[in-house]
Amino acid sequence: MDRMLVIAEAQDGGAPISEATQKTLAAARKIGSGGLDLLFVGAGLDSLSEKAGSLAGVERVFVFDDPRLAHPTATMVAGLVSETARSYGHVLMPGTSFGRDVLPRLAGLLKVPMVSDVLEVLEARVFKRGIYAGNVHTVVRVPDGIPVLLTVRLASWRVPEERSNNAIPVERRPVPAHLDESARFLELAVDSTVRPDLQSARRVVSGGRALGSRENFALLEKLADRLNAAVGASRAAVDAGYASNDLQVGQTGKIIAPELYMAFGISGAIQHVTGIRDARTIVAVNKDPEAPIFKIADFGLVGDLFEVIPELLKAIGQGTLQ
Repeated sequence: MDRMLVIAEAQDGGAPISEATQKTLAAARKIGSGGLDLLFVGAGLDSLSEKAGSLAGVERVFVFDDPRLAHPTATMVAGLVSETARSYGHVLMPGTSFGRDVLPRLAGLLKVPMVSDVLEVLEARVFKRGIYAGNVHTVVRVPDGIPVLLTVRLASWRVPEERSNNAIPVERRPVPAHLDESARFLELAVDSTVRPDLQSARRVVSGGRALGSRENFALLEKLADRLNAAVGASRAAVDAGYASNDLQVGQTGKIIAPELYMAFGISGAIQHVTGIRDARTIVAVNKDPEAPIFKIADFGLVGDLFEVIPELLKAIGQGTLQ
């Protein structure tokens, strides 16, 4: 079987290997038992490449390591890995904003089609993906004779529990003197909050337009802090200015799959449901008993969120709510 290449999510060299990369490796292992290689692009990746030895199934690690790649752009990465990718039958990337930026460019360089947001691997060249905001699943077959390029819908995959202690050879690939700088990194704006990252959080507390103001959103944030949860928001809340764009959950925001998702004052429009349908447990609080969110919720409470949240905070403070 053709070898598979997973292009890792861009990250800091001292950080652990991202969950996005680990989930993509899980998808690659579902494709088959062919050789599996992992490729990193960045700067100061010595310790990161060594950590790859704990990932089951990975046989080789390739590294493009250069100070100029501390913040690699999609054009840089696509140009760097294009020659390496030609020798693989399957090339995978996480379905993050970075992966969605890199892989179409790589597909263009290789002059082959790609499959985006894979939900399930049916065969080595047959995949399931969602269309129409996830309401319909379609099966895509990639023709024989061309490499398979795909991004993985992260909310549909779990971080594999299996680990390895094997020593994996790390091969440094030469970085050319000239890099494509048609797009350049300018600055990274990082939220100073200590809350978990919305994309990977185990618990998410999310609010809708019913909160009424940015000041009222602070009540939701207080509950999130008590639960060690990330904060999310519906598009309506973001459009109203109650929350920042990076907190938006849904079809045009972040697709997430937490263990617990709590929705306060969110009606449950299909665009929002698309972003949370893979959550393990959904709790909804809404004054409207006919709100669509109740159709997908595991637990629903018809009530005023301004009464419910203080009661939850009180119960947590007294230790009666775990």
